[in-house]
Amino acid sequence: KDVAPTMERAGADAVPIVILINLLVGAVIALQSAWQLHRFGADIFMADLVGISIAREIGPLMTAIIMTGRTGAAFAAELGSMKTNEEIDALRTMGFGPMRFLVIPKALGLMLVAPLITILADMMGGLGGLIVGMTRLDLSFSAYLAETQRAVHLQDVLSGLIKSVAFALAIALISCQQGLAATGGAEGVGRRTTSAVVTTLFSLIVIDAVFTVFFEAARSAL
Repeated sequence: KDVAPTMERAGADAVPIVILINLLVGAVIALQSAWQLHRFGADIFMADLVGISIAREIGPLMTAIIMTGRTGAAFAAELGSMKTNEEIDALRTMGFGPMRFLVIPKALGLMLVAPLITILADMMGGLGGLIVGMTRLDLSFSAYLAETQRAVHLQDVLSGLIKSVAFALAIALISCQQGLAATGGAEGVGRRTTSAVVTTLFSLIVIDAVFTVFFEAARSAL
């Protein structure tokens, strides 16, 4: 019963910030590339650049960073407060395992909602590139959309969704581990919350690099 509230907090409540950030990121990528592409008469390839980069890397990674700041920090603070208030010990005394009743629902809820939010992030990033392409390079809506469909394949989107699930698992486990390790009252909870965010961000970059190398090797083999 705790999975659905976790999905609501990590997913539905995060939709506005995910839309805004990924829309701006897509627009920024398009703006940075517009002048260089225009120099070589390759305006239409902005759709390729924005679509592939958003689907493979930027969409899942930006979503994971947002989840780390919003949900991961909340997990660490929540479990840290329970630990310092001895609520975790009370659960153990009553025969309730913290892993089963506190960690697993959070991890499962985050893993279920992450791909959905990532798909939304991909769409918003593409929309940001489309707006810049239409306003700065005079690209038509139909031409931009057709080029995006030609350039971005199903495996590009799936690779991003697989990354998002791995990111969600890392966020949940690291944040919960840091929260359960909290000691020393409010100050200890604050330190563990900060440590959870920093450690998770570093882990996301490492996981992203590993998956990127693996997927590129798989594409080369095929």
